[in-house]
Amino acid sequence: MEALGERRIDIACVQEIRWRGSSWRYFGATGKRYKLFWMGSEAKTEGIGISVTEKWVDSVVSVERHSERILVLKMVVGDRLLNVFTVYAPHSGKPDEEKECFLNEVFRLVSCIPQNEMVFFDGDMNEHVGSSNVGYDGTHGGFG
Repeated sequence: MEALGERRIDIACVQEIRWRGSSWRYFGATGKRYKLFWMGSEAKTEGIGISVTEKWVDSVVSVERHSERILVLKMVVGDRLLNVFTVYAPHSGKPDEEKECFLNEVFRLVSCIPQNEMVFFDGDMNEHVGSSNVGYDGTHGGFG
């Protein structure tokens, strides 16, 4: 969490937390803390979370934990509502039905947000961009 503060990051979405249950907890020293809201799985194989810097914590109005793969945090920013999505899509080894259900749920949740609210979407969509990492040095392992 120190790296978030050093880089002055206010909101950070994380995937593959691999914790059980769902809750929140503070990390860091007072005045430089982050509140992490998370949702994990009993098997400790998935899990997602959103960290919010202490200065924005009172702006959070709701945290919707839809599954260990979809979490939506709603907060007030100025005079508008911001919906922060963090998602973790099923990987290539999972059944197509599970992937389709996940995508349908994400689409349903995004489409329910009123037009006057902002949306920030982040996550691991587990999509393939091919086996070549030309032009993606440092960001693509070349594994397809």
